Amino acid sequence: MDSRGLFTESDAPGTPSAGTPLAERVRPRSLDDFIGQEEILGAGKPLREAIARDLLQSIILWGPPGTGKTTLARIIADMTQARFVAFSAVMAGIKEIRDVMAAAERTRREMGRRTIVFIDEIHRFNKAQQDAFLPRVEAGDIVLIGATTENPSFEVNAALLSRSRVFVLRALTGDEIAGIVRRALEDADRGLGAMRVDMAPDAVDVIARFANGDARTALNLLELAVAGAPQAGAAGLERRVVDVALVEQAMQRRALLYDKSGEEHFNIMSALHKSMRNSDADAGLYWLARMLESGEDPLYVARRLIRFASEDVGNADPQALTVAVAAKDAVHFIGMPEGNTALAQAVVYLATAPKSNAVYRAYQAAAEDATRDVAEPVPLHLRNAPTKLMKALDYGKGYRYAHDEPEGVADMDCLPPALRGRAYYRPTGRGFEQEIARRLAEWKRAKTGD
Repeated sequence: MDSRGLFTESDAPGTPSAGTPLAERVRPRSLDDFIGQEEILGAGKPLREAIARDLLQSIILWGPPGTGKTTLARIIADMTQARFVAFSAVMAGIKEIRDVMAAAERTRREMGRRTIVFIDEIHRFNKAQQDAFLPRVEAGDIVLIGATTENPSFEVNAALLSRSRVFVLRALTGDEIAGIVRRALEDADRGLGAMRVDMAPDAVDVIARFANGDARTALNLLELAVAGAPQAGAAGLERRVVDVALVEQAMQRRALLYDKSGEEHFNIMSALHKSMRNSDADAGLYWLARMLESGEDPLYVARRLIRFASEDVGNADPQALTVAVAAKDAVHFIGMPEGNTALAQAVVYLATAPKSNAVYRAYQAAAEDATRDVAEPVPLHLRNAPTKLMKALDYGKGYRYAHDEPEGVADMDCLPPALRGRAYYRPTGRGFEQEIARRLAEWKRAKTGD
């Protein structure tokens, strides 16, 4: 394996090869060229100072696609005196990681030189892969730079996260995207300047709106529009003319404001959840469509619907959980886009089902008692007694077999003594929980003989 890891020297910033996409060709090569993220990279900001002085410590860069995470890593690779290694989540296995970690340890021990390890899409690394970095981070042999579009609180091992500082990169503003587009149009060496493009200002604005804060999307669209632009002018002085109509032709469909990673991801998931909770099937379908049409993982949506079925519908309609699990199985079996109707069916069912959070509240209360108080021993009458010694110690003594009781329930306490009489589950009068409430009341009367 190359000493620089899964990416070699040729992958570092340099002269782009023929056919390299525009977004790659015009990637900034210095902090001064970097557009956006002034909150963390402005003059005097700690991250900028650490990069400029080559004193970087382990960091996690979290933000939507096209906001500069990989670009920052490549700038650091050019500026640092440390050995720089980049890993791809698609290509890196445990063996490769361990080999590089061993080399990092030797480099620091023998040469006093640290290694900066860039992990692109760190959320795609499994726990074992992430754990392989941890000893060298703790020993100071490597400085970790992780880039992720997913919430690191959920996707990065707690041990790695606690040893890294998280920097949040926001979606770029429309003005920033427009600036990036204009710079690409003017750059004759790496951009489109040599092609002599005449681009209408409002066409630039259309691209900026379409990109939704993603510089890569903007540059890809620009390159596509320019490639299809007609040429006008005298021979030898032809210019490519790009107007709004041409840009709109290059846009296959509207880009939805959804990044699968940052705050908007969770905002839209929250909107779906709360719409269903409020029995609004139409709103639920809209927010579902926003996610699925923007490329959200359908199994992630299915997992959230399953959670909703237990948390917000519960025993008011026990069939809700079955429907949600069936939707997950359908998506897994037939894939997308066919699976979208299974998810839509589940959303409508859950939204229109009677609602109860009684099971959710019951578990929360039971969990609080289970973790707050001293763990009491299981009452003797509820213990099995498979040996003579256990029987001699009164294991199982006093147990009453419910099936032998006239009402099918015995007058017997099943909670520890300190919790006797505690009622965690309090069913509502909605849906099937009305029947559950009736049963519980009957069993209570059967126990007490009232």
